[in-house]
Amino acid sequence: MTIELYTWGTPNGKKVSIMLEELGLEYNVHPINITKDEQFSPEFLAIAPNNKIPAIVDTDNDLNLMETGAILLYLAQKTGKLLPAPGEDYWRAVEWLMWQMGGFGPMLGQAHHFHRFNAGKYPYPEERYLKETKRLYKVLDERLEGRDYIAGSYSVADIAAWPWAARHEWHGINLNDFPNVKRWYVAIAGRDAVKRGYNVPTEQDIPMPS
Repeated sequence: MTIELYTWGTPNGKKVSIMLEELGLEYNVHPINITKDEQFSPEFLAIAPNNKIPAIVDTDNDLNLMETGAILLYLAQKTGKLLPAPGEDYWRAVEWLMWQMGGFGPMLGQAHHFHRFNAGKYPYPEERYLKETKRLYKVLDERLEGRDYIAGSYSVADIAAWPWAARHEWHGINLNDFPNVKRWYVAIAGRDAVKRGYNVPTEQDIPMPS
């Protein structure tokens, strides 16, 4: 199976490149420079109608997919890896994948927008999203108490959440305030596949906590 990956260096983009590296799948990278509005090109819209990266095309099945949750589940089921067999562990992985997609992603993205890029301009949303970001980190920290990974074994749930935690400095979070998250974050950052996937489509240093 060869995957055509359309992506840029955002947390959502890194989810899929890390997943592909963890699975050991062959893939070709097509950078979509969102700072130049390349996500609005007709060619990309034919693959991802919502004009958001990342997206993939599975050339074996001539199947294109957008939305990271769908892509991660598809690749996991296609390979039989990084998703538990049907049962409680399976649903825990799906549950926490949906948690990331619904909260630990969109809310952190809003914190980036107001706290990092527009600090001091809009006090109410800046405070609101920073508060929600801290709440979500607390939820994750409590979930990781006594666990190495979010849903038991290393899975799509970790791969979805970790790249957003990699932006902890952007949204004003000190990982030392969330020791379970810090332990989990550092352990995943040390994985060779994660290091490779984090450098797609351009090389970047993984931010490490002090």
